[in-house]
This record gives sequence, C-alpha cells and structure tokens, in this order.
Amino acid sequence: MRIRTTREQYIFRFKTTLRWIVYYMLILLSFIIMTSGTFYKPILLVPLAIGIAIRNNIYGAAVTGAFCGLLTDICCGRLFGFNAVILTFFCIVTSLLFELYLKERFINFLMISSAVSYIQCWLDYKFYYQIWEYENVGRIFARVTLRVWVYTVISSVFVYILLMLVNRLLMPKEHLTIEEAINTNIQSENRKQ
Repeated sequence: MRIRTTREQYIFRFKTTLRWIVYYMLILLSFIIMTSGTFYKPILLVPLAIGIAIRNNIYGAAVTGAFCGLLTDICCGRLFGFNAVILTFFCIVTSLLFELYLKERFINFLMISSAVSYIQCWLDYKFYYQIWEYENVGRIFARVTLRVWVYTVISSVFVYILLMLVNRLLMPKEHLTIEEAINTNIQSENRKQ
C-alpha cells in the first residue's frame, strides 16, 4: 500500500461524498418506483439498504436503514417508524457481519437480503393483518405477501449489480497514512528478529 498524500486525501473525500450522493439518489429513485404502479411491486428499499450497509460502517448503515425504513413506511402506508426500526437493526447487523465474518459475495448478499425482506414482509403481515383476525387472512399471506417477497428477492439481483458498479467507480482505494506506514514497518522489523 502507498502512503496517502494530501491530494489523495482530497480525492478520497470527493469520491466518498459523491458515492453517498449517488446512494441517496438511488434511494429516492427506488422510492419513486415504489410509490408508482400497481399494488404488487418489490420493496426496493430493503435490498438497497442492505447493499449499502455491506460496504460501509455501522453509522452509515444505521442512518441509511432508518431513512429507507421511513420511506418504506410512507410508501406502504404503515405506522411511521415501523419499518425504520426493522431496517436500522438489520442494516447494523449486516454491516457487522460483513465487517467481521462474511466476504462480500453475491450469494451472501442474496441470502441476507432474502432473509431480511422475508422477516419484514412477515412482520408486516402479522401486525397489519393476522393480529386483527380478518376473514381468510391466510390468502393475504399466500397471494400478496409472498408475491411481494419474491419480487423483492428478484429485484435484489439488479440492486446488487447497480451497487457494485457504484462501488467500483466511486469507492476510494485504501492508502496508508504516515503513522500506519511507520507502525507497519516497525512491526515487520520485530517479526524478523
């Protein structure tokens, strides 16, 4: 790794700012798609929030999860904050999982995105339909909730590809600071002895 110069620090800040602007433009585009069209449409904000949480720290993941959750509440006409709490929790967990244990692979993203979107759809069904004991409530789960979940899982593939392009173009490369370079040099000399 190379040592980060002042010019590279400016490029790092610029790319990071531009990447977050693109992330939030994608979130707003997904919000527009979710609020238009028919009743059966994917909840695009769930895989988008999970995909953003994979490559970022806990704070960025929490803020993104809360924002996407609030927009999902607006789109679906749910209690304000219901999906925000769910997505914030799962974005933090996802960020920690990918930081500590998992590698950034498509199959890992798809499994987590599928699980989170299923839990979100299942909780929505439990709290908004089953708890009130509507007639033929099982049909709602089979015909509406599962269909929306399948559409969300299918759309996760396209969300992953889009986020990988954004990250490949705008994710700044890691460079060492002078302090890190000195500490690395000292540690390598200690290993040789």
